[in-house]
Amino acid sequence: MEPKQHLYLVDGSAYIFRAYHRLPPLTDPQGTPVGAVYGYTTMLWKLADDLHKADGPTHLAVILDKAGTSFRNAIYADYKANRPPPPEDLKPQFPLIRDATRAFSLPCIEEDELEADDLIASYARAATARGWDVTIVSSDKDLMQLVGKCAPEQGGGCIDMLDTMKNQRIDIAEVEEKFGVSPEQVGDVLALMGDSVDNVPGIRGIGPKTASKLIQEHGDLESALAAAHAMKPSKLRDSLIEQAEMARLSRVLVQLKEDCALPMPLDDFKLEGIPPEPLAAFLEKHGFTSLLRRLGNGAGSPDRPVQLNPAK
Repeated sequence: MEPKQHLYLVDGSAYIFRAYHRLPPLTDPQGTPVGAVYGYTTMLWKLADDLHKADGPTHLAVILDKAGTSFRNAIYADYKANRPPPPEDLKPQFPLIRDATRAFSLPCIEEDELEADDLIASYARAATARGWDVTIVSSDKDLMQLVGKCAPEQGGGCIDMLDTMKNQRIDIAEVEEKFGVSPEQVGDVLALMGDSVDNVPGIRGIGPKTASKLIQEHGDLESALAAAHAMKPSKLRDSLIEQAEMARLSRVLVQLKEDCALPMPLDDFKLEGIPPEPLAAFLEKHGFTSLLRRLGNGAGSPDRPVQLNPAK
């Protein structure tokens, strides 16, 4: 019988913006901004170390958002319309962050018309169907819809999340504490409350607490909307009735696509160790001397990353 496999899927886009806001502006010897690149590299390195010390993954990949629109823009033209463009000094760092990922000899996955969340969901579901456990390295609320999902087959794998900023595992109990509902009901809560960042409309005037209460009481979005007609006259009742279609649209927008074609086979995510030379060349090119010294003296790499995936 094959040993239990454990896939880690890193929400790389979240790493990028965290890295950008954590560090002051830096430039490499070529004069290119690299503050976010440096932060991203150290975060990915720390993840490798932390996973090695705990139960290491057998498979790992970084999933990124690709520039441009997604299929959701065809459903709702104003989806993510409020998002400002990336800062000018961050734009040239996006390709370098992809180079950094590949310097660790890790897969770097992105697809036109799809968001990272959809690729993560599709890979997670495909892996659990093969009996693998999956950990999503992110704290994204949309991805919490996947927590606790397990393949129905005996021995099927299950999904959890890891918030590396808080060093906290996110399981069903943590999702219920945050939203007041089970993970499979999170999408219904999000549809009611909307999301200003992604410009998901929701229902105006309904916040997280009211959305959670409605789903707790009625079970799902459609039941909550149907119950509105029997409610006592109120602003909430009127909003539910008048904006029902916007809530339904929002439910479609927050639903993760779990059946995307997989651009790279799961087996290609197997960790075979991180060769030091691609990483050393990348660090030297961009002037990351402290990390290069760390690589050279064995403090965490290359020995530590090479042992990232102990035999299971």
